[in-house]
Amino acid sequence: MLVFYKTSGFYHTSIPAGIKAIQQLGRDNNFRVDTTNDAGRFQLATLRKYKAVVFLSTTQNVLNPAQQTAFEQYIRLGRGFVGVHAATDTEYEWAWYNSLVGAYFNGHPAVQQATVNVVDSGHPATSFLPARWVRTDEWYNFRNLAPDLRVLATLDETSYSGGTNGTTHPIAWYHSYDGGRAFYTAGGHTDESYQEPLFLRHLLGGITYAIGK
Repeated sequence: MLVFYKTSGFYHTSIPAGIKAIQQLGRDNNFRVDTTNDAGRFQLATLRKYKAVVFLSTTQNVLNPAQQTAFEQYIRLGRGFVGVHAATDTEYEWAWYNSLVGAYFNGHPAVQQATVNVVDSGHPATSFLPARWVRTDEWYNFRNLAPDLRVLATLDETSYSGGTNGTTHPIAWYHSYDGGRAFYTAGGHTDESYQEPLFLRHLLGGITYAIGK
């Protein structure tokens, strides 16, 4: 798989920790992990070598029109996408990407503890989680939510301050899209996220789904 971490806006200082964690997941679970912040890798001949592409806290405009077309063609081959945290703060003028990642970022409060409610425990990203998962992160609000999302977990907005999506605030989801598969988790802002066994297993479950296992 390919981990892509180009940023044109805010740079998350947790990106190196995320890369290191995903590389370790690959070593432990028998998949190869390549990493790049070079959008020039987004050519179909290059992308088709990978089962899935991870957008790791990418921000703003990261691909030009030709690279966008190549990525669309790649997903249509039946390949996978994993969006982590700021992947929803990316490519606001590319409607296809909005539908793939599933939503756009719409602000966040300060980093704080919150309760995540697991609403679908039948997926490899959530099957092992407690029904109420308490953890600390930067909790995103969303707009432009795609209508076909299979929501895995929601935020209990009564457990923290600053939520704006209400009682069904999604925080992790998956869906089939345009011939491929997409998984997104809003966690992963902090360095500490990538040392949490449950978060790492959650991320691995999303990767497992995206690569088609």
